[in-house]
Amino acid sequence: MEQGAWERFSRTRNRYRREVKLLQGRFPQLQNIQQKLVDSRSSSYIVETPIVYNSSLDDITPDSVIRLILVADNPGRREQLAENRRYLVGPSGKIAAKFFRDNPSLKIDFHKNVIILNKTPIHTPRTAELSELCRLGGAALETAFYQSQRLMAGLLLEFHRALSGEKSKSIPVWITGYSGMKKGGVFEAYTEELKRIYTGTGLEKSVFLYRHFSMNQFTIDLKQQAAPDESIPQTLGRIGTAYREKYLWHKNKLHGIIK
Repeated sequence: MEQGAWERFSRTRNRYRREVKLLQGRFPQLQNIQQKLVDSRSSSYIVETPIVYNSSLDDITPDSVIRLILVADNPGRREQLAENRRYLVGPSGKIAAKFFRDNPSLKIDFHKNVIILNKTPIHTPRTAELSELCRLGGAALETAFYQSQRLMAGLLLEFHRALSGEKSKSIPVWITGYSGMKKGGVFEAYTEELKRIYTGTGLEKSVFLYRHFSMNQFTIDLKQQAAPDESIPQTLGRIGTAYREKYLWHKNKLHGIIK
């Protein structure tokens, strides 16, 4: 990693860590609300980390080679464990790691060449339960949840800029789980903020949308849409572009904002 890129990455990482601490400090009651939500389920567990900073970013050094930014939804049961505090370490993460192992043409090691962000750092057992969490927490928590999405969108752009650099080609961003990003979806605020801050940056065309890795949705969609005359990278590019144009920037609008 070039010195300038490393410095920008480090500043963004520090800001990310700091913002998570600030958010947690504003809602000391959040853990109790999350525990109430967990206890209402058939399989209960102890909430250990209400708002999760992805500590795997602390493993990145100036010698690290980052080839992809992957965006998931929010920390689940395994991600919030004090012994983890990392994103995509559960079943979805294992599926993602296997996908990259099975497709060496991508030249991406999931554990070495990928940094992972979420659309919000706020934990719930399942992503769909974020709405229920906001209901239990009231208007203040709901506002904080929307703010956290805008924060994470901004951090994505900062990391994207830092790791792309001024002289090198922009690294790709894969945003998985586009269904929640639709209008009225739980991550609509994230979508709207992405549109606002990315438009005109020149990085829009290196953002791609896909289905979740969970339940093999990503791989199933890839196989269903594969064309016999395409390589895996080509198919991924085509699919990710189509979803981007559907949910973020229509190609006609995109053509008008990219020089």
